[in-house]
Order: sequence, then C-alpha cells, then structure tokens
Amino acid sequence: MGHTEVPGARVPIRMWADPATVEGVAMQQLQNVATLPWIKGLAVMPDVHYGKGATVGSVIAMHGAVCPAAVGVDIGCGMSAVKTSLTAQHLPGDLSRLRSKIEQAIPVGRGMHDNPVDPGRLHGFPTAGWDDFWGRFDGVAEAVKFRQERATKQMGTLGSGNHFVELCLDEAGSVWLMLHSGSRNIGKELAEYHIGEAQKLPHNQGLVDRDLAVFVADTPQMAAYRNDLFWAQEYAKHNRAIMMGLFQDVVRREFKKAKVTFEPVISCHHNYVAEERYAGMDLLVTRKGAIRAGSGDYGIIPGSMGTGSYIVKGLGNEASFNSASHGAGRRMSRNAAKKRFSTRDLEDQTRGVECRKDSGVVDEIPGAYKPIEQVMEQQTDLVEVIAKLKQVICVKG
Repeated sequence: MGHTEVPGARVPIRMWADPATVEGVAMQQLQNVATLPWIKGLAVMPDVHYGKGATVGSVIAMHGAVCPAAVGVDIGCGMSAVKTSLTAQHLPGDLSRLRSKIEQAIPVGRGMHDNPVDPGRLHGFPTAGWDDFWGRFDGVAEAVKFRQERATKQMGTLGSGNHFVELCLDEAGSVWLMLHSGSRNIGKELAEYHIGEAQKLPHNQGLVDRDLAVFVADTPQMAAYRNDLFWAQEYAKHNRAIMMGLFQDVVRREFKKAKVTFEPVISCHHNYVAEERYAGMDLLVTRKGAIRAGSGDYGIIPGSMGTGSYIVKGLGNEASFNSASHGAGRRMSRNAAKKRFSTRDLEDQTRGVECRKDSGVVDEIPGAYKPIEQVMEQQTDLVEVIAKLKQVICVKG
C-alpha cells in the first residue's frame, strides 16, 4: 500500500493510515503541526492516534528547530529483541516459574534495583564508555540533577504502562526474547522540564497549541535540550541493553543443559530525534511512535499482549522519511478500555499466554489496540517482514 496526501497549511500530510479512520482530535493535531513555520515534512504511520501536542505515530521533519512534545515524555522509548538457540521443545508445559524468575531479575512498575546493576557482571556485556556516559550526567539540567541516585538504580528496570518483557516463538518454533522500555523517570523529568522551558520562549507565544512549543537552532535553550535529549536517548538504549542482559542470564540459568546461544540483539528507538539529510537539507527528524526504516535497517513492531509482533527490515522509503510504525497503536484510551473490558475479557484475549490477568492491566488488553495485521498491511512499502513472533510469556509493568 502507498500513502495518501492530505493538504496541510505548510506541507502536505503524507498518510499511511486511512484518513477516514483517524480520530478527529488526532487529525486536528496533524493539521496543527503542519502550521509550524519550521516544518519541512510530516509523515503519518498506520498506528496513528491522539497524543499530547503531537500524535503518536507521526514523523515530523523540521529545519533548525525541534519540538520536545513531538518526541514524547518517554525519551528514547523503544524495543529490543534477540533470537536464541532454544526452540519450543525446550520450554516446560508450565511457564509460571520462568515468568517469576524474569520478574525477580527485572524490577517492574515503579520498582528499582537495590543497588545499581554492574554491567561488568552481565555475561558478555560491553562496558566501554559506561563511566563516560554517567560522567555526562553532570551536564544535564540542574532541575533534575538530584535524581541521579534513582536514575542509576532504575537503569535496567521496566517501568509501567505498555512496557513489557516477553518470551516469544517465531513461526519456525525458535525462541526469541523481546522487551519494550525507555528512559524511565529521568527521561520523563527531563522532557517535562524542557517542554516547560520551551513554552516560555517568545517565538512560541502565538502557536495554535502551546504543547507544540519548539527550540530553535543556535540558541542556548536548544543546545541545552539537545544535550539532555541525546543523553536520555542513550540512557534508554543502555536501560534496554541491561534488561536484555539480565533476561539472557535468567534464560542461561533456567536452560543450563541446552547451553543457550544468542544472535546479535536488534534494538530500535521509537520516541526520539535524529539528525538526517533529505533533498539536500539537514533536518531534525522526530519520530514519536515510529521507528527508523532506512534500507536494510532492522526494526521491531509489536502488537498487544495477546497477539504477536514482527521483526522487520526497512525498505528506505524517503516519502516516510525512512520510517515505519512502532506497533499496533491504541484504538481506545486507557480509561475507555477499563470501562469497556473486564478481567474475564482479558483472560479470553490472552489465552495461552503466561501473564498477569488482573484488573491492573485491563487497560493493556488486546482489544484496546488496533489489529497488528491491519497495521502491517498498510505499510508494505515501508518494511518487509523477517519474522512473525507470538508471545508465550508476557511480563507487564
């Protein structure tokens, strides 16, 4: 499927979603973004839905400016996945022990490690640059510096909401490990601080939506934001890497006889900013609920906790700024899902998956999300599917 174009104030809105199915408030947000003076392009993914300021599932290309609300408050949120040498035959009939071992190794929700994880104790973990990364924390906004101890203890933790750790099977029966998380509380606090700073700037006073406040090039505010943004994106990447290391260690211990080996980890952000060049112009490309899908780029597009996920390879479609969707995308809010569905519905829709089935995760029920197969069908010109995965264990935050 190709894209359709909807007229926008300064740039056309290129949509890989059916415009007729996009909720009115989300379409208004897209039109609002298209009014920004700095915008050079706007691509809309098939999983698009309403978000704060900018929609989730949009790719915004600007010249000389960046909008922190268009990154989202979970800076660097994304996915990691790795194929193992295990197969379905290695798995026990009862997966509850394995799930509890994963939950013991990786704190979920607001939990944190009692002591910061030493990456040197994780099997084969590359620790080069670790001290330099933490040394750069001294350069982040003063307003959040007092959070360093918590940030070190939350490194290697899942968080809550739609974050998850899963053990999956592909269609050939191979076992994969997969997880979804971001920059934890430190990224959220940095994002909220900078959104607040941007909203105070004179050039943002006449915007149609104050949540679309931007930083512009060659200003101290932009320099400060870029510094903190790129540090938080790195934190998110390290956070996933530490969790994946902890997850792999659990699997090694639980399947000791099988002498498990792992292929290289696939990792991708889906809430972030990248410096990229299109049509001879240097642009700041913001992907909020979208992954990079340049030619040959590996990516991960998850469904919901009862459906499945896709490992993909990008096709390098420049019309989408080399992007693709980040998942199934919500089709109803968390509150609407809680009102609509019961724990019995959750049990029905997650049958065969070892996971929480209580009222605390009803808002994550598969029925609250768009069908992942439909989302994939709408972006066949953006990615090719490498593997389809189905979870058998899902740990929620």
